[in-house]
Amino acid sequence: MEVVGRTPHATRLCVCFTLLLLITAAHSFYLPGVAPQDFTKGDLLNVKVNKLTSIKTQLPYSYYSLPYCKPDKIVDSAENLGEVLRGDRIENSHYVFKMREPQMCNVVCRITLNAKQAKEFKEKIDDDYRVNMILDNLPLVVPYKRSDIDSLVYQHGFHVGIKGQYTGSKEEKYFIHNHLTFTVKYHKDEQTGAARIVGFEVKPFSVKHEYEGKWDDQTRLTTCDPHAKRTVTSSDSPQDVEDKKVIIFTYDVEFEESEVKWASRWDTYLLMADEQIHWFSIVNSLMIVLFLSGMVAMIMLRTLYRDISKYNQLETQEEAQEETGWKLVHGDVFRPPTNSDLLCVYVGSGVQFFGMVLVMMIFAALGFLSPSNRGGLMTTMLLLWVFMGLFAGYSSARLYKMFKGTEWKKITLRTAFMFPGIVFAIFFVLNAIIWGEKSSGAVPFGTMFALVFLWFGISVPLVFAGSYVGFKKPAIEDPVKTNKIPRQIPEQAWYMKPVFSILIGGILPFGAVFIELFFILTSIWLHQFYYIFGFLFLVFIILVVTCAEITVVLCYFQLCSEDYLWWWRSYLTSGSSALYLFLYAAFYFFTKLDITKPISGILYFGYMLIASYAFFVLSGTIGFYACFWFTRLIYSSVKID
Repeated sequence: MEVVGRTPHATRLCVCFTLLLLITAAHSFYLPGVAPQDFTKGDLLNVKVNKLTSIKTQLPYSYYSLPYCKPDKIVDSAENLGEVLRGDRIENSHYVFKMREPQMCNVVCRITLNAKQAKEFKEKIDDDYRVNMILDNLPLVVPYKRSDIDSLVYQHGFHVGIKGQYTGSKEEKYFIHNHLTFTVKYHKDEQTGAARIVGFEVKPFSVKHEYEGKWDDQTRLTTCDPHAKRTVTSSDSPQDVEDKKVIIFTYDVEFEESEVKWASRWDTYLLMADEQIHWFSIVNSLMIVLFLSGMVAMIMLRTLYRDISKYNQLETQEEAQEETGWKLVHGDVFRPPTNSDLLCVYVGSGVQFFGMVLVMMIFAALGFLSPSNRGGLMTTMLLLWVFMGLFAGYSSARLYKMFKGTEWKKITLRTAFMFPGIVFAIFFVLNAIIWGEKSSGAVPFGTMFALVFLWFGISVPLVFAGSYVGFKKPAIEDPVKTNKIPRQIPEQAWYMKPVFSILIGGILPFGAVFIELFFILTSIWLHQFYYIFGFLFLVFIILVVTCAEITVVLCYFQLCSEDYLWWWRSYLTSGSSALYLFLYAAFYFFTKLDITKPISGILYFGYMLIASYAFFVLSGTIGFYACFWFTRLIYSSVKID
């Protein structure tokens, strides 16, 4: 009967796992815009506009939130879940080119600013907002030369405008970039004559356009005239932004043949000028790992081997009474801890997070999560998190049964709701703040509903399925019997007190990842591409090893000083690295970012709090399982009467 009862669940597990693989594969192989598109001469090229972004405010806005030239009908491109969460709003625009047909001084439109519009432009110029555009799935970049390296560096998007003074005047004025010189780079196929787009660059200018006579569709500009071959090459007479000012938006398009093949077109965007620093980061982390591995090897081979041999040779009663060290606490070491339910919940959430990160890193390192698939990384993360609920339920139920727990449904509910609930609450508050700022970064109601559906509709049932399977399995047996009366813990030395040893334990795992953390923070908050997942995967493995080893070392010292309360301590020892991560995020905020608005500061610290909490759950679980394995290993190796 029991076998029949279990089979459908085993089948369900297999089906769920297959579905997970299929969906993840679909999201990793189906990369919109990754199939190359061939263009022949004269083909239409539609430029799409994306959000306005600023590293000063971190609040994205849709392109048409500013009074730019609007097409007759604004069409939204379909965005995936990740794009919506990032604040991407991709729409059509007036900028339409013809393949390999250069254009000069095309007039987009002429607008007369009112006081409100002028104020909006000035605010965006003040906050260093940049305009982002897309052509054939390539983001628009502004090439510029950096003094410290020889090659060109690319800035994403162009600034809305600049601040400056007229010659001889001290009054600061706002100037808008109203003339764009686009360069479309293409790679031509010699056999077919078709071309593929491999680069999309722009040089923005501020020009006070002039014309003669009355304005109509046929009016020719005197400042920029294709017939007289007069082009805009500088911003010597810039267009200022004031009430009642007339602004004429224009653009040029140049086409340039390139040796870069279509498959390598992203290389310039992902060019890392700091590769040596990454290698330095890896070497630095490996040093920490080698140091810790040496300590663990010493404990395992010399000390433990000596201890176990000595304990197993103690024959007489007198010798047995003089036992010292970790064998003394064998009757208490597997006593369930206080708040054991909460520990089960946190371990389950940690397993869920670990599974998500591991699978995502593998996909990213294999190159599936290409930056051309905007939002792909975030979508994959969410889907993986939801499906890893299966393992969360399983691991928390197994541990709960080992602690002699009986109410598995209660523990399952807490596993399904506690960690995501806290994260969702913080996210909801931050989203309300963004909504109040009328930013496109605010998650719409429909997307919020989709997130809640993923959580309640898929994740929660999967946690229950995993929990059911885990609780049906026989309980994990302790290698030694637990005494009925708890043993008294002797007075501990100051350096073995819980707070001190927990805080010390978090330093090394943080030290192993903090250089890579700098690059991740830079890519998130300074809007740069992060595409060195090979390095990141290495750093992740180093983090896992470091968390495991530091916890084992400190756990051994704790047991040797006859303190058997290791359950929570092992989780908090490696988990405390999250505290250092949050402190480093604060340091990064004050030293590297130019955020002045209080709301942007709240957003930064809110999101970094979520990241630190997730890091706590991840690193804590790694430390806990390492210590769990270690204690079971050493206590199953000694003879206990």
